[in-house]
Amino acid sequence: MAGKEQGKSKKSWQGRLTADADAVTARFLASLDVDRAVWRYDIRGSEAHAQMLSEAGIISRKEFGAIRRGLRDIGDDIEAGKLDMPVELEDIHMVIEKALIERTGKAGAKLHTGRSRNDQVALDLRLWARDAIDALTGQIKDLQRAFVAMAQKQGQIVMPAYTHLQRAQPIVAGHALLAYAEMLQRDAERLESARQRVNICPLGSGAVAGTSLPLNRARTAELLGFPKITRNSIDATSDRDFLAELCFCCALLSVHLSRWAEDWIIYSTTEFGFIELADAYCTSSSMMAQKKNPDTLELIRGKSATAIGNLTGMLTLLKGLPLAYNRDLQDDKRFAFETVGAVGQALAVARGIVVTAKFKESRISQTLDKGYLDATSLAEYLACKGIPFRQAHQVVGRLVAQASRAGKGLAQLSPAELRAASEKFGPDVYHSLGAANVVKRYAPEGAGGPGQLREQLTFWKKKLAE
Repeated sequence: MAGKEQGKSKKSWQGRLTADADAVTARFLASLDVDRAVWRYDIRGSEAHAQMLSEAGIISRKEFGAIRRGLRDIGDDIEAGKLDMPVELEDIHMVIEKALIERTGKAGAKLHTGRSRNDQVALDLRLWARDAIDALTGQIKDLQRAFVAMAQKQGQIVMPAYTHLQRAQPIVAGHALLAYAEMLQRDAERLESARQRVNICPLGSGAVAGTSLPLNRARTAELLGFPKITRNSIDATSDRDFLAELCFCCALLSVHLSRWAEDWIIYSTTEFGFIELADAYCTSSSMMAQKKNPDTLELIRGKSATAIGNLTGMLTLLKGLPLAYNRDLQDDKRFAFETVGAVGQALAVARGIVVTAKFKESRISQTLDKGYLDATSLAEYLACKGIPFRQAHQVVGRLVAQASRAGKGLAQLSPAELRAASEKFGPDVYHSLGAANVVKRYAPEGAGGPGQLREQLTFWKKKLAE
């Protein structure tokens, strides 16, 4: 009976297995819905592999020419939506190979010489991840430029800085904007670092142990723009650290975007009124006609859940796998592709929000001197007069309590009231009071004053022009 079933399978492994999966199982095994996204990389990798085989004398130049023409024609058909992709073929790699064999015959059937889907998939994912990192890094820089431009235009506005969501000290608004640029810079640097570990060619590792054929792995890597090749075939075919790292970079990037979105959601409320968002990035209510909701910011905040969840999924997928390749890895693309897509969308929308948003200077100034933003400056005034800071802190704390009971700001206290608290207070004390005065007095590099903002803007303009 078994003998009669031989040859029924239509898969690439038809010599070993005698039958194909049923329809339900075929859909379960398939990854075409996801991995069709890497078709360009599969064709590019296949062409480089074929060229190396030709140069090594493993296939003829004529066969390579047929393979190259066939692959490019297939790429054109996929681009135009003309290539049939039956789910029974499971993945984009087999779809392309079947189409190639149909078009080129024996030449196409030789393409897989010295190659396994294991190292083929690993290659495609590295090519994809390399481009994904480059695209994300470009988007990050675009968003940084938007923050810098806003800081250049409206950065001198004096506003409160917050700790514990309570008013803390005054800053110029550009200082807050450039804080986001700093976070994003770390994200860009993490991605650039991760790219170095992505940019290694695994092709030639075969299924797990390499091949007896005289492949020139360095030549394939050169053709694909990789500076080096993997050292260990077992690790090369089963390694997905580079995808996990990419997911981590995206997750932390999404956390930074979420923090910014939360700030601006708060700042755009009626209660704060610090930021005016463009109508194009808001929605209204189907019931409440007055509403202007910051939905895009809320969705950016929500996208962090996708990135964080997918990072957890990726790590969970990898945690129990024995060496080397296991079919579980088919689902790595679902986590990575969705994550990069979601974060890329968030970055694109975030840039539009920043480019079109405005600080509401008049509203900010109305309440600027509420909350005793100048208390720290007053304590530092006393410290400069020789009073230990802890003692100065207590003196100012009592003055704040006194001013609060009287419904005054610190700058509204009389010289007599101040001197009653400490004889060190002189007529010059009022230069240290009031938010507008305080920001002018910030001294160290990196502080929240107008002078430091000018220095930071100079740095960022040069940095982002590189």
